[in-house]
Amino acid sequence: MPYPSTIVDSTPPPPSLNDCWNQIGVMGNRSCDELKAVIHCHDCPVYAAVGDSLLEREPPPGYVDEWIHILAETTNSGAADSNGMILPVEETISIMIFRLENQKLALPVRILQEVTHPCAIQPLPHRSNDLFLGLVNIRGETLLCASLSHLLNVDCLKESALQTDSKRMMVAGVPEGKWVFPVDEVYGTYRFHHNELHEAPVVITKAAESYTQGIIHWDGEKVNYLDSELLFYTLNHKML
Repeated sequence: MPYPSTIVDSTPPPPSLNDCWNQIGVMGNRSCDELKAVIHCHDCPVYAAVGDSLLEREPPPGYVDEWIHILAETTNSGAADSNGMILPVEETISIMIFRLENQKLALPVRILQEVTHPCAIQPLPHRSNDLFLGLVNIRGETLLCASLSHLLNVDCLKESALQTDSKRMMVAGVPEGKWVFPVDEVYGTYRFHHNELHEAPVVITKAAESYTQGIIHWDGEKVNYLDSELLFYTLNHKML
């Protein structure tokens, strides 16, 4: 009887791909005659055909069943608490964590529309001010842009202390009323149990005019979880 190590895998090897873009295309020596017409390999029919063949190929044995099991577990589970216990999704809160100056803040993911690189802000004569910065064009849609730093009274740091390459714009709100907020950095999403939300210290609550509804601990730091309903209520009424 042969040892397990000598058993030969009967699964046929994947077919070889014509990766001409790596040889004579934009990632190779650029000697392909088709480049004069298509400019880039991404617009070439050969590149598209290879992509289609990858999507249409048969999955390996057990692949589909494995992912069905993984997705079923993910749907029926939530975040893990400090003891490693999985909590139901309905008992957790998903947030987007970002930075304004030296303050870590968070808004609920459900109101987040998009995170994008900084865009030009068009001020409005006799309307723009320290809070309302102006209008921003995001993917062809004109949106109102506001300064959360001014609204929350976040102390400004020296220009040299800021990481300008990490600046982003966050689009948040509902379809009937979306706002754009310039931020200094976006860290990503985080899910926590509502019992992990601690009462905000009085000094923080006063400084942010009660926009902070609680404090959470993330990556060894304290994050102000903002009251999004109060925040958007204030912004919308200040624009009337």
